[in-house]
Amino acid sequence: MSRRGLTLVVAGFLTLALGGAGALLPVPYVALSPGPTEDTLGSVKGKPVITISGHQTYPTSGKLSLVTVAYQGGPTAHLDLLTALRGWVDPDVAVVPEETIFPKTVTVKQVEEQNTQEMTGSQQDATAAALNELKIPVDVVIVVASTQKDRPADGKLRPGDQITKVDGAPIRSVDDVAAGVRKHKPGEQVKFDVIRDGKPLTVDVGTVEGNGGSIVGMIMGTRFKFPFTVNVNVGDVGGPSAGLMFSLGIYDKLTPGELTGGKSIAGTGTITADGKVGSIGGIQQKMIGARGAGATIFLTPADNCDEALPSVPDGLRLVRVSTMREAVQAIDALRTGSGNVPTCEAR
Repeated sequence: MSRRGLTLVVAGFLTLALGGAGALLPVPYVALSPGPTEDTLGSVKGKPVITISGHQTYPTSGKLSLVTVAYQGGPTAHLDLLTALRGWVDPDVAVVPEETIFPKTVTVKQVEEQNTQEMTGSQQDATAAALNELKIPVDVVIVVASTQKDRPADGKLRPGDQITKVDGAPIRSVDDVAAGVRKHKPGEQVKFDVIRDGKPLTVDVGTVEGNGGSIVGMIMGTRFKFPFTVNVNVGDVGGPSAGLMFSLGIYDKLTPGELTGGKSIAGTGTITADGKVGSIGGIQQKMIGARGAGATIFLTPADNCDEALPSVPDGLRLVRVSTMREAVQAIDALRTGSGNVPTCEAR
């Protein structure tokens, strides 16, 4: 072989080697793809997704499926360049900057813990939304979510403490607690009646100046006391975006008749205790996953409609919803063939 030929062969091998190595280099992106769907009226690994005890339930039919997004990559398992390039040309995949999913200010473990907390919270809110829609009374309790370091509440009140009274006055909301504290001048003591580990307890906490008045240095949250037990089992799924579908599944099980009329309905959206539906991320991948699982109707948060319309899969009808009541009314109309069914196209 001539010197020129040898040079070309070596250069070719080097180009291939460098190209191959470059393709395997990690890049700061995450690939999002359609994840599994779970029927809230069905089972996961042999266990019902929704179990209700202490209240009459009714048979259901069809499907009310939640949808998920799977991701590849992240700080502990970086995406390689070749996989990222494949994702960029695949219409079913979205390649986004890594920090979109994993902000640099938090760890992977913190992101996973937040997703778990959001899932737990969404289940509570979904149960409250379904019961409120059915006019079943739900009690709200005020709890200590956390205390601020070096503030008076630090070491006196504990996360999970249920606050029942402030200075002997019963409270019904976070605002009631804040108002009770602000009645005091900085430096004065506030008497909290709490339930800790199931036992009543009175705790005196000092106050300091903050936010234009007196504070004790705690962050409060709300929990619900339901008149019967609702358990939700979805396996390894996190985040708040299944809230709407949880609430509809609970509603269907608690009402006579079959909400879906045998239809395969999927959807997404966060839910509040008073039934408001919020927007979510990954709408494109969720629609693709829903259609792949056989759904023909997709309940879409109103604020996601504009994003969803350009990439809706063939055979999937987008139904626009802003509240749980709108979702129930739309499904009723689809089942009976009468009434208004709001669509994203009608915005």
